[in-house]
Amino acid sequence: MSALFSPIKLRGLHLKNRIMVSPMCQYSAVDGAANDWHFTHINSLALSGAAMFCIEATHVEAIGRITPGCLGLYDDANEAALTPILAAARKHSRAAIAMQLAHAGRKGSSHRPWEGGQQIPLAEGGWGSVAPSAVPHKEGEAAPGELDDAGLARIRDAFVAAARRAERLGIDALELHGAHGYLLHQFLSPLSNRRTDRYGGSLENRMRYPLEVFDAVRAAFPERKPVGIRVSATDWIEGGWDLPQTIAFARELASRGVDWIDVSSGGVSASQKIPLGPGYQVPFAEAVRQATGLTTIAVGLITKPAQAEEIIASGQADMVALARGMLFDPRWGWHAAAELGGEVDAPPPYWRAQPSEFKTLFGKTTFGAR
Repeated sequence: MSALFSPIKLRGLHLKNRIMVSPMCQYSAVDGAANDWHFTHINSLALSGAAMFCIEATHVEAIGRITPGCLGLYDDANEAALTPILAAARKHSRAAIAMQLAHAGRKGSSHRPWEGGQQIPLAEGGWGSVAPSAVPHKEGEAAPGELDDAGLARIRDAFVAAARRAERLGIDALELHGAHGYLLHQFLSPLSNRRTDRYGGSLENRMRYPLEVFDAVRAAFPERKPVGIRVSATDWIEGGWDLPQTIAFARELASRGVDWIDVSSGGVSASQKIPLGPGYQVPFAEAVRQATGLTTIAVGLITKPAQAEEIIASGQADMVALARGMLFDPRWGWHAAAELGGEVDAPPPYWRAQPSEFKTLFGKTTFGAR
C-alpha cells in the first residue's frame, strides 16, 4: 500500500491520504472579500485528489493584509463572500477544507507580486503597518508602528473573531501562519523583535505572543476540529531564528494541543540566502518530528509522486503540502494515485476520465449508457 495514500487522523478529522493543497495567496480579493476568481481556484483544487485543501492566508484585520488584494475574514462582507464558494466546493468535493489565519505585520501594505511586490507609500494608497518593533523589513522602507498592549489585544481578539467566523463557514481545520516573516514570525525572530518587555529578548519572551494567539484560537475553535501552525524553521541568517528554537517552540505548542506543524523557512529578512533544491525544507520537518513526535507537514519544491512517497514512507514527515506543483497540475493527486497504486475521490461527471489501466483509481464506480 502506498504510504502517501494511507489515511491519517487529525483530532476528529479523518483524511484518506497524506496530501494537502498548500495555502497560496491569490492577491485577487476586493476589500478582503473573495470573488469569482476564488470560486474558480478553490473549486478546481478541491478536486485535485488531495485529502485537504487549505485556503490561502486569510487576514484577520484590514491592515494585516500583505497587499490590497489579499483575502480577509474580518467583517461580515468577507464571511458572506466565502459562503457560496464553500457551498459549491462541499457539494462536489469530499476534501477537507482548512483555512490559514494570518496577519502580515510589517510586511503589510505591499504591491501585488506582479506589480513589483514592494511597499506601497501612504501617499499612494498604502497604510501604516504594525509589528513587534519599529524595524522596517527592508532598508529605506517606512518603519512599522510598534504594537502596544492594546494593539496586541486587538490583534489577538481579531484572530479569535476570524476563527469563529471560520467555524460558522464550516471550515474543517485552521492553520496559524507563523512563518515567512509575517507577524507571528516577527515576534519569534530576534532579527525583527527588538522589544525589551515581556514579549522580547529571551526565547521564552519572543514565543509568548504567538503562543497566546494559538491558545486563544484553540479555545475559540471547536475541540473536535484540528488547529495547526506553519513555521519557518530558520531565517537562513546567522543570529536569527533557527531549528533549535523552532523545536523549542514546537514543544511548547505540543503541550497546548497543536495538531500539526507545517515546516517551511525564511521570509523575515531580505538578506536571506536560501539554497533552493527539491525537498530542501524536508530535513527541517524530519527534525521537528523526531524531536517532538508531532505530526509534521513537509513543504518546498515537492513535485514528484515518488518524492512525496519517499518522504512519507521513510518517516521524514506525516504529510506533504504542494503549492506551485498543484497550480501546474491541478489533478496532481490523481496522477500520483495512478503512479503509486492509490485511490482518490472524483465527482461522477469525471469518472470517465479514469484510464483503462487504472480501473480502481476512483474506487468502485459505474458508468453506463444505452
